[in-house]
Amino acid sequence: MRHRRLTIHAAAGWLLGACFVLGAPAAARAQDAAPPPQAATPPPEAAPPAQAPAAQPAKSTFEIYGFAMLDIGHDFKQIDPNWFDTLRVTKLPSKPDQFGQNNSTFASVRQSRFGVRSSTPTDYGDLKTTFEFEMFGTGVDQGQTTIRLRHAYGEFSQFLAGQTWSPFMDIGVFPNSLEYWGPTGMVFFRNVQLRYTPINDGKQTLMVAIERPGASGDAGVYADRIELQNIKPRFPLPDFSGAYKYEQKWGYVRAAGIVRRINWDDTLTNDNFALSGHATGWGINLSSNINAGKKDVIRLAYVFGEGVQNYMNDSPIDIGIKKNLSNPVTPIVGDALPVKGLLIFVDHTWSSEFSTAIGYSRQDITNSDGQAPDAFKNGQYALGNVLYTPLPSVTIGGELQWGRRTNFSDGFHSDGMKVQFSFKYNFSVKLGG
Repeated sequence: MRHRRLTIHAAAGWLLGACFVLGAPAAARAQDAAPPPQAATPPPEAAPPAQAPAAQPAKSTFEIYGFAMLDIGHDFKQIDPNWFDTLRVTKLPSKPDQFGQNNSTFASVRQSRFGVRSSTPTDYGDLKTTFEFEMFGTGVDQGQTTIRLRHAYGEFSQFLAGQTWSPFMDIGVFPNSLEYWGPTGMVFFRNVQLRYTPINDGKQTLMVAIERPGASGDAGVYADRIELQNIKPRFPLPDFSGAYKYEQKWGYVRAAGIVRRINWDDTLTNDNFALSGHATGWGINLSSNINAGKKDVIRLAYVFGEGVQNYMNDSPIDIGIKKNLSNPVTPIVGDALPVKGLLIFVDHTWSSEFSTAIGYSRQDITNSDGQAPDAFKNGQYALGNVLYTPLPSVTIGGELQWGRRTNFSDGFHSDGMKVQFSFKYNFSVKLGG
């Protein structure tokens, strides 16, 4: 078997050699001709497409923020001691030397602030919450360094519920100032509300809200009458507010409105008077920011209405006493006092570290004839400052402030004049995300 296999291999070798010799000329002639068709080679299998890394699910975030702030300065005039570190024009004297002598030095940390906010992703959008307070006592805590709630609200989709800026106000016109209370002629109110924002696309914003009602009354020259001690306020409806804002590169314009019902009830039934009544309060607030070049922002606001003083930044009374002496049963009635307010400020940036705010504001109230002669009629407010920001989280500045209060009918007015220096240190820590 082995010998047979060798013989077959030798014959095959001889035959292949003969074919090579005989076919060589033909092979040489075929160099210029197209090669014979080759069997198609199947293409390599396509590699499966690379898969993008799986998207990481969004995570909740939680931020702690705020600032510590010192205000120190000198009051060249006088003001209600509970408001020593502000220039609230309604708290300036309503008669000569009401608060003692002029010239006093003040220092305060009441502007210091602390807040937390969170964002939690859901299948229907982010759920956001904010809780923020400061140390500036007001109301029954006026004059004290104590906790005061600023914001406490949640926001989901197009709905907001809690306490925050009223839609009737525009926080964008508040100047970059050091003085805490701010311009007298602007709307400024954080209120409890339920808000719906159907449009918010970066260029247009439309919001409506129902807000917690509230108002104040002035018994005027009849304040000592026992009949008025039994008048109680009542608010049968919430306040209804709304705002529309239109934004472009040059800035924005904004229009806001509010309407409200104010009742007062005479709870003394065993006398000859019927002093119950009601009034409708309403207001329109027009505001704007104008970018005048790269270094200046002009802030403008004009507000007018009746019986909306508690939405103003510094206005004392919504309802005044009006004489109705021709009616022996109702000799006095309540009057929703008309109010107008104006604000004009400019924020100028000198450099990456220095800036200035300067401007003027005023408000005017049409008093009722039953108010006391020393009732607040109008206020004026102006300031100018220089701010130094050596680091993004540090601001140091000095500010000159002026204000004037004018009484209703006794011819008296008083001025306020202060210089204030402030040191502000911001902090922020963000967790998650």
